[in-house]
Amino acid sequence: MRCFLPPLKGVGIRTAKIMNAEKGNARKGWKLVGPDGKPYTSAVPWTLGGHRRNRIYGRLNCPAALRAIARGGNVAQRVFFLNAEAARAAGYRPCAACLPDDYARWKAER
Repeated sequence: MRCFLPPLKGVGIRTAKIMNAEKGNARKGWKLVGPDGKPYTSAVPWTLGGHRRNRIYGRLNCPAALRAIARGGNVAQRVFFLNAEAARAAGYRPCAACLPDDYARWKAER
């Protein structure tokens, strides 16, 4: 049985306008979670997505996350990270489905 995943353009994307003080014009920014666990706006887009309640992070194209979103998963709980170091520092663990090597290392460290 094949699972159809609809295109998810814009799902979980939280953009914000940032004022460029030097030029006085607005540009797009991305809301990320920093190593301290607090949200901030960045001019650099995210590379990893996560789930706030489950404290898990993984690739943006993770099959498990895409299935959960397609089933109507709680997109409001989505968070985004610049890199794995920021996600780990914020207290999130790697996803076993899309980051099996990182997950195995995390599990061995516990």
